[in-house]
Amino acid sequence: MELYDYEKKHIELLRKAACECMVLLKSDGTFPLEKACEVALYGSGARKTIKGGTGSGDVNVRHYVTIEEGLKNAGFQITTSDWMDEYEVKYKDARKLFVKEIKQDADKKGMPAFLLGMGAVMPEPEYELPIQKDGDLAIYVLSRISGEGSDRKPIAGDLKLTRTEVRDILYLNEHFQKFMLVLNVGGIVDLSPVNHVKNILLLSQPGMTVGDSFADMILGKQYPSGKLSATWSAWEDYDSEMDFGNPDDTVYSEGMMVGYRYFDTKKIVPMYSFGFGNGYTTFRWNVTNVKQQHTKMNLSVNVENVGDFRGKEVVQVYVSMPSGKIIQPYQMLVAFQKTKELMPGEQDELNLCFDLQQFASYESGTSSRILEKGDYVVWVGTSSRDTRDCARISLKENIVVEQLQTIGQDSVDTYGTVKRSDQIKEYEDWFNRLSDEELAYLCVGGFQEKGSQSIVGNAGMKVAGAAGETTSIFTKEGLPSLVMADGPAGLRLSRQYGVDEDGIYAVGDEIPAALVEFVDEKILAMLGNSKEVKKERNGATYNQYCSAIPIGTALAQSWNVTLANECGNLVGEEMERFGVNIWLAPALNIQRSPLCGRNFEYYSEDPFISGKMAAAITKGVQSHPGCGVTVKHFCCNNQETNRFHSNSVVDERTLRDLYLRGFEIAIKEANPAAVMTSYNLLNGEHTSRRRDLNVMVLRNEWGYRGLVMSDWLVSGFAMEHKYPSACAAGCIKAGNDLIMPGGEAEIQNIMEALHHPDSKYSISRRDLEECAASVIRTVKAFV
Repeated sequence: MELYDYEKKHIELLRKAACECMVLLKSDGTFPLEKACEVALYGSGARKTIKGGTGSGDVNVRHYVTIEEGLKNAGFQITTSDWMDEYEVKYKDARKLFVKEIKQDADKKGMPAFLLGMGAVMPEPEYELPIQKDGDLAIYVLSRISGEGSDRKPIAGDLKLTRTEVRDILYLNEHFQKFMLVLNVGGIVDLSPVNHVKNILLLSQPGMTVGDSFADMILGKQYPSGKLSATWSAWEDYDSEMDFGNPDDTVYSEGMMVGYRYFDTKKIVPMYSFGFGNGYTTFRWNVTNVKQQHTKMNLSVNVENVGDFRGKEVVQVYVSMPSGKIIQPYQMLVAFQKTKELMPGEQDELNLCFDLQQFASYESGTSSRILEKGDYVVWVGTSSRDTRDCARISLKENIVVEQLQTIGQDSVDTYGTVKRSDQIKEYEDWFNRLSDEELAYLCVGGFQEKGSQSIVGNAGMKVAGAAGETTSIFTKEGLPSLVMADGPAGLRLSRQYGVDEDGIYAVGDEIPAALVEFVDEKILAMLGNSKEVKKERNGATYNQYCSAIPIGTALAQSWNVTLANECGNLVGEEMERFGVNIWLAPALNIQRSPLCGRNFEYYSEDPFISGKMAAAITKGVQSHPGCGVTVKHFCCNNQETNRFHSNSVVDERTLRDLYLRGFEIAIKEANPAAVMTSYNLLNGEHTSRRRDLNVMVLRNEWGYRGLVMSDWLVSGFAMEHKYPSACAAGCIKAGNDLIMPGGEAEIQNIMEALHHPDSKYSISRRDLEECAASVIRTVKAFV
């Protein structure tokens, strides 16, 4: 397998990056190993290693390295191949039954099976397989997959461990002097039955080099330096009163008390705290200087490696705010920095800065961000539970930081008058020559009337496997289409494509791998891919191998914005190579509950580190001319259950201070090319139809000038729900500039609303011109 030069370069980067994302939760000092040896390898992830989650976040790589393969590459002799062979048989049998049951359930409900199968998690099966004792050490790789379209469950084989897993892990821990439990997971699992074992590594799902990176790590060629970006504990420790997974209305009654904010405020000691992580060495740190200027703080922290191995440490700063009229969580993260690599005895001086005004709280009664008078306690440490009180900022009076307007109410009728910045004038002459319908086409993604694969996020026409494009009907007028590819763990394109007289076509990968087993002949025919309708095409074939970077959660676990920037730069290089303009990433929704099936795409339970990571990866991508990102999903997309019609009920303070803050950081610091609205409703109205979000917040408050676009198939499927699907005209009226992936139904909906003033979402030609101007300006910035 001869690799291209760009592949070699990217693999080299990712092989090192993966280790920086790994979190060593427990260690007895037996790792790293001195040399390769005989290893007894067990667990679901040993051979069926997971590089990342399913759905639009998957990446069709040329190849990725499993744990089994990586250990063999490093010279280990694996003594348990027979066990893995037998496990595969058990898994395949369980999978067949799982798919059969989903198809039967879908048939009863009268809906396509792939809608139920998308992201559906098959619980790890129970099995009886003998455990061998041959080997110098044992490794058990526990895997969990999750994905778009389905949430997790607090049951054995998903968030909890199975009886089989607990039995085998404890047996290996007892019978092998050297044993490591490896967690090849995208999110939290309840480790309470096995948390006392000798060594636990959160491998996470760090991309295409996962197996080689793991081998490097246990041999000491690399080392784990990650820290948790979410609190890990027993399932029973999480907020049992949190409303999650309601198909209609999910009430965010916990307010700000999410993740470590909840654990710290309620004084619940978690199994592993936010920001926690060990390494192969130990560090000592001291605050050497504190400078304060009003609400600004600069801390100098000296970090010394006092252990026997090289490594990196992360210093974190938290602030406890006074609780006056506004109820505050115990503390919040306000700054962090990772050291350079430190050899034993080496030191690094870090400077951590923050301004309290950036963390001012929203007060609903006055619609303002304020800092209440009182003492602000500054904590410095290496996790949310390992800190020291290092400084105080005392305010003698309240400070109004920013005056805002009310948003997020259950009625958005009053927001029709919210004005966006005037961007029509520069295109006025052109608009005067366009008909209403031509304007509508500018605001709808490019589409083909037949053979569209938009239903599975594969509607690209210029790049095989791309998710979609802007319209191409104005190419002769100097306005070509922009190509969009899914993310956020790399570009999701077809690995091979052909070119003939009819254009490009995918060679395989037409349907995401996770959906293939749920897609029947009827759906294939609708996509133009059934055996009956798919014609033979014999054009020249080309490769477009993309790289799978660490999932969002893993990347955040690095606590390294430079690394995030490098991964963004890698993606930008591949976008240039394959002709992609817009990457549908990064995703920075808050990990509100461990049960969200899409948490692996998101960075953290904390908005500050989420925003910083998203800003860094955005800058990396957009350092390449003609390449941009789409931060998503704006906003409160925190569950997958009934994701097209689920209503998130959130108070305004929580909305602004928790769920919008990460977006604000990313947008103000990195100016992403586009923002994608989410499927869900917010307080009774789809986010894509909320002018208060798309205009008042994004454009008026944050000064955003980029493109606002919908998620794919925002109009949803014709099924009965408490809340109706969003509609194209409503999106346009709300300042959602572009409806993706596009279709004739969206054009018709816009035209009907334009010519019928009594329509619920009636729009004016000016509404269309505002959105069209945003699309044009974005396209022109890329060509």
